[in-house]
Amino acid sequence: MSEETNSAEPDIYPESEECPTEDYFGFGDDLELNQFDGLPFSSRYYELLKHRKSLPVWKARGEFEDALANNQLVIVSGTANTGRSTQIPQWCAEFCLSTQYQHGMVVCTQTNRQQAVDLALRVADEMDVNIGHEVGYTIPLETCCSTDTVLRYCVDDLLLREMMSDPFLEHYGVIIIDQAHDRTVSTDVLLGLLKDILLQRPELRVVVLTVPPTTNKLLSHYGGSSSSIIPLISLEASSPSEVIHSNSGNKDYFYSALRLVLEIHRTKEDGDVVVFFASAEEVHCAHSILQREGTRLGAGLGPMVPVVLCTGQAGSPPVLTEQPGQDSNRSRRVFLSTQHGEDMWWPMESVNFVIDTGVQKRMVYNPRIRANSEVLQPISQCQADLRKQLSGPTGKCFCLYPEDSHLPAENSPRILESNITPTVLFLKRLDIAGLGQCDFIERPDPEGLMQALEELDYLAALDDDGNLSEIGIIMSEISLEPQMAKALLASCEYDCVCEVLTIAAMLSAPSCFLQPPAGMTHEAVQCHRKFQHPEGDHFTLINIYNAFKQSQREQYFSAKKWCQDYFLDHSALKTAEAIRAELSDTLNRIELPISEPSFGTKANTHNIKRALLAGFFMQIARDVDGSGNYFMLTHKHVAQLHLLSSYGPQSHKLGLPEWVVYHEYTLSENNCIRTVSEISPQVFIQMAPLYFFYNLPPSESKDILQDMLDPHGSRKTKEEKQNAAAAGGSSDADVGCVVVPQTYDRCVIQ
Repeated sequence: MSEETNSAEPDIYPESEECPTEDYFGFGDDLELNQFDGLPFSSRYYELLKHRKSLPVWKARGEFEDALANNQLVIVSGTANTGRSTQIPQWCAEFCLSTQYQHGMVVCTQTNRQQAVDLALRVADEMDVNIGHEVGYTIPLETCCSTDTVLRYCVDDLLLREMMSDPFLEHYGVIIIDQAHDRTVSTDVLLGLLKDILLQRPELRVVVLTVPPTTNKLLSHYGGSSSSIIPLISLEASSPSEVIHSNSGNKDYFYSALRLVLEIHRTKEDGDVVVFFASAEEVHCAHSILQREGTRLGAGLGPMVPVVLCTGQAGSPPVLTEQPGQDSNRSRRVFLSTQHGEDMWWPMESVNFVIDTGVQKRMVYNPRIRANSEVLQPISQCQADLRKQLSGPTGKCFCLYPEDSHLPAENSPRILESNITPTVLFLKRLDIAGLGQCDFIERPDPEGLMQALEELDYLAALDDDGNLSEIGIIMSEISLEPQMAKALLASCEYDCVCEVLTIAAMLSAPSCFLQPPAGMTHEAVQCHRKFQHPEGDHFTLINIYNAFKQSQREQYFSAKKWCQDYFLDHSALKTAEAIRAELSDTLNRIELPISEPSFGTKANTHNIKRALLAGFFMQIARDVDGSGNYFMLTHKHVAQLHLLSSYGPQSHKLGLPEWVVYHEYTLSENNCIRTVSEISPQVFIQMAPLYFFYNLPPSESKDILQDMLDPHGSRKTKEEKQNAAAAGGSSDADVGCVVVPQTYDRCVIQ
């Protein structure tokens, strides 16, 4: 039913006695009733209770309950395997029950969706209640709760969105912020806003669960100007496993980890293996290699089963059964994970080996050029310590980096490395509700904040006073990035809502293109080419989605098999389908019209491009030399098209367009723009605000647009501009990747 450890009420049998079994129960007064549903406890409850009492967190139960009763804020610090994520929420539920829920229920945030599901399942099992009733969960596109729910697990960004309708979170009596050390943008914003909410709601209780390196920052943040002492409960860490460090650098960490997995398997020592790689791509590559190598192992070693377990990965670890008397052939699971996998729920009893590559890939946003870069960097000391705890005192942790490596104490908060435009839009929305300023633990970078405000200004989401405009309020209701939300709003005006809904859903879901197996790249390209649309990638996505829906309508045809045949990801397309349905519901709720589909007509194509440019006019580029070197007007960088683009090198049918609108720019090894469609510069001039156009840095491409906008005025100074360009070398083709500083002067809003 569920998975992990959590609350219970006072002991109902002496500590020295064995847990009751089924034989213990009769039909008399000996039956103990569950205080949450009024039913007798099952034998399963007592079995789990015995295990819960062995957790390190159980020793601090009395201290925690006293602190919760007498303080608004409690900080609990402890490493993995202490049981804090399962037990403490249960004890908070008992606290709310003791007050008859007069101040609300309990919500516990998680930083990834699968962790929220796994914990809810485990806690419901431990509390001996049905999942979806007394204990539930809420993750993107899925809710498993009811009016009976008293304890809910949810991802942190969904709790933030709840604040748009309930700014002071009055539905809750206890709010638990778990995994605070992950420092996601949503968690940091919640921690900042809760500081003000606690002042407004004296009856509210907030519990923050974290690990030691983050504890001092939290104490300083919440108690810096207060005379009251914030209770800190430190949980005993389990004894670390034997740690073995590599004496060489970790340049070849990927194949070193795989070789080590095979060596461990050949020793025939019992226990599953956990391997931490730098990225999801490496995890999936390792899965393929280990699957192939597993078929070559001798029969005497027993099967080795690699299991992908990335953050956000759906599905719990599979339960592999063993045949009696066949211990030598026991299946060994190899769990393959990435950064932040340390807090995921593991089958701890079975894990005996941990392999830590010591590196991670993080996406870092550069506000000046509006681009993400994938950066390979060492993990933090905090992560390293958590990983050493996973195999327990009898296991081994192999660190593929020297012992004297200087790891940073903590990872940089994501709010310093992310595009915070959506966050600024959300905080502007909360200003309307009267909530105070967000007191960040670490304030966002000023340049990133200015870029966010500038972007919202260009999108007409702000009024002359810098507050949300009517358009901004509507944009904040739509759970999309601000640019895509603006495009969707524009589609209502241009009668292409049906098509733009599909584009928004496909771009919000994971990529629908599967990585083809070795030797089948050509076949995959041929299949994908069947969906290519001459107008560009946005239209290709509509083709794919419509074909997927058609495969679902044909009862005799399996949509999953259809996806396999065309090298498309079925789960990604199902996610896009769910996102599209949710967006349609939102538009209906705020009473915006949804036009009838007319995909394929000339007028519809023109309107889709106008709607896209209404949101993405800041992301246009021009092919300056006819060879695919696209010059981006906003920041004067040059990039190539992504390999999967309809206009990419794999495509021979479509010529390269001169002007394109693109969805994403990634400044990394491939330096590419992704999801591009051809546009007319004349339509761009119509859709882009004039003050944005005039703020573009000087370039040959801007001069071309200026000629279209004001041909008579441009001719007068054309010769002067050409002379200046020749002297200063400002031709687009010569710009390369020179970064031109952005101007952040406040613009007059039309």
